[in-house]
Amino acid sequence: MNSFEYANPNTVEEAVALLASEWDETEVLAGGTDLVTSMKQWVAAPKRVVSLKNIKDLQGIEADEKQVRIGAMATLAELIENEHIQKHYPALITAARGVGSSQIINQGTVGGDLCQRPRCWYYRAGLGLLAQQNGKSLVKDGDNRYHAIFGNDGPAYFVNPSSLAPALIALGATITVQGPQGKSREIKAGEFFQTPKSESEREYGLQPNEILTHVTVPISNLKNATYEVRERQGLDWPLVAAAVAFNLDGETASDVRVVLGHVAPVPWDVPSAAKALDGKNVTEESAAECGETAATGAKPLSQNGYKAQLVRVAVKRAVLAATGKPMET
Repeated sequence: MNSFEYANPNTVEEAVALLASEWDETEVLAGGTDLVTSMKQWVAAPKRVVSLKNIKDLQGIEADEKQVRIGAMATLAELIENEHIQKHYPALITAARGVGSSQIINQGTVGGDLCQRPRCWYYRAGLGLLAQQNGKSLVKDGDNRYHAIFGNDGPAYFVNPSSLAPALIALGATITVQGPQGKSREIKAGEFFQTPKSESEREYGLQPNEILTHVTVPISNLKNATYEVRERQGLDWPLVAAAVAFNLDGETASDVRVVLGHVAPVPWDVPSAAKALDGKNVTEESAAECGETAATGAKPLSQNGYKAQLVRVAVKRAVLAATGKPMET
């Protein structure tokens, strides 16, 4: 990798002051599970790396009667072990455990998971975020079996890699970021991610000189679950994930939210699928209808049509898992 300057600030304000106003001049180092690999692969070559490991304000998980505040530097292991997360947010527990590698679970952070770069092999091979050559996409006519089936009208065809994002969006989480002069802003989790139109843009709503400080999740009675479909366990990212959350009055669902992962350049909110379940008793049939609706409108590429069926399965099983109902094998 290229040589770089390493900064180790003790406060958020110090860290922000060390960041440049342009992407790629500086990078933020959290757990390092993504950035270090990217630098070794020459995908990222920052002139300065700003470590967040000594900033206490970014650490830990706190809760009161209304919400849970998750520090950006809280590890996935802390998330899994926290009693408040276990009690209120099984969707987050499943998503974090799904990472598979104990090393990454213990080292990777919540903020790092939300801000990791795409796993698209064209991007990781140095062919750019949008994987274009001579103005033409390499993805559409190339090996695209793991690429997007929603939101892929171009030019981005990669899928958002975050494990936690679909569940956080379904749970109504808010992401807080801080920039220069101590100015902070709150962003709804569903609005934090964006589809880039050019190579100079990023896939999330941070400015180059801002830092994600924490995530706030409201405490509610929402039933919630995540269901992931993988080729195999271990280090693989899911082929498709579905996170759901809804109120349950007896057997009847309301305030339903359905969010897909690994199917679009952003976590994919599906209000039509939520509407298909809203006001109905949760049964095998209604859960299947919800999954069928979630797959409507998919635009598979030449090699990833199978993902539409996985969406149907993942949503159905997530809905049933949220209620604790047994699932068909």
